Amino acid sequence: MTYAAGRDDAGRGRARRRVMVTGYGAVTPLGHSADETWTAMLAGRSGIDAVDGMDLTGLDVRIGGQVKGFTPGRYMPPTVSRRADPYARYALAAALEACEHARLVVDDRLAPRVAVIIGSGYGPVGSIYRAANTLRDRGPRAISPFTQVTTAMDSAAGEISMRLGIQGPSRAQSTACASGADAVGAGMRMISHGEADIVIVGGADACVTTVDLAGSGNARALSRRNDDPTAACRPFDTHRDGFVMSEGAAVLVLEAAEVADSRGATPLAELTGYGASSDAHHWTAPHPEGRGACLAVEAALRDAGISGADVDYVNAHGTGTLLNDATETAVLRKVLGDRVTRIPVSSTKSMTGHMIGAAGAVELMASIQVLRTGDVPPTLNCDEPIDPDINFVPHRAQHHDGLRTALSNSFGFGGHNAALVVRAV
Repeated sequence: MTYAAGRDDAGRGRARRRVMVTGYGAVTPLGHSADETWTAMLAGRSGIDAVDGMDLTGLDVRIGGQVKGFTPGRYMPPTVSRRADPYARYALAAALEACEHARLVVDDRLAPRVAVIIGSGYGPVGSIYRAANTLRDRGPRAISPFTQVTTAMDSAAGEISMRLGIQGPSRAQSTACASGADAVGAGMRMISHGEADIVIVGGADACVTTVDLAGSGNARALSRRNDDPTAACRPFDTHRDGFVMSEGAAVLVLEAAEVADSRGATPLAELTGYGASSDAHHWTAPHPEGRGACLAVEAALRDAGISGADVDYVNAHGTGTLLNDATETAVLRKVLGDRVTRIPVSSTKSMTGHMIGAAGAVELMASIQVLRTGDVPPTLNCDEPIDPDINFVPHRAQHHDGLRTALSNSFGFGGHNAALVVRAV
């Protein structure tokens, strides 16, 4: 769904509210905070390694991007950490950091006008698998009465709303790898059209599991470079062989501009455009001509009131799969024209791996940091770029002055496509 920039959803010409990003937090394979994650990105450090903590017998893929050393007790009481799936723990930790970053305290006055939307592609799969195994091994009486809560897709949003005292809408968003970006877009719509003043948005997944590695591995979607994990994710490289499954969360605080101003909050960037579409083509392969992806990117630019010539940086979906990278390159050339050869285009998945539902939120956070600092994180392992005329920021970070507008792409299984446009303030 797309909307004309500057108009409300009924097209009545009511000026829509500006939406600011005032804080963010992250738990990723690169670190347990937004700062740690960003520092690792600029250093070109990979969070991909051999998977540990599970039985890998019979698996063809034994690498992933795991969150290591995470201590739930830093962020939540034992009653919460015991019941919550890891994906919800990561989301709650990231939300708490985001609110602290935004200096946001949800008091009784704000609570009814604050909402939560957390995207996830897989949801609480660990809890689902454990419940199924418990039922098989120990019978119905061993199933926890919290099971129906902790195995639900909305459990992360619920934990955040209860912890922060949020009384506006709280909901889940699930559109595969586009879930985090779609959650951000949905939050943007809620604010711009007056349904909420502040929305806590983002994405989370904890799907580095035996089942999910087996399934995606059998689909031939994952890299099999088990002997060289840090070189496995190779976005836009001629020798790429698949994505790397990863986990974590990123959460952002979105606010109406006037609300942020009244709180004395410092805007980090303005969220100006969102577009989404479906390929209606294939469950795992993108449309060969990138039609759905083009629709989403074009809609986001139109929503922001700009053209491809105004984009200064692209945080690409860049998974390292044969089909995605070729299709996305063609899409960028079509939508941005010659501009794409004159700006940096990088894939931070080369370091984080593919965090599925969290990817779009993490990558928007990185895009904002690029606009704030001028520092562009690299695309690791891009030794032989598939399009030599595009600056994929290979191997090492680059500094670029004058970056004002960034595009962040998210494309997922099922043909889900989402694009976000963010502008420096």
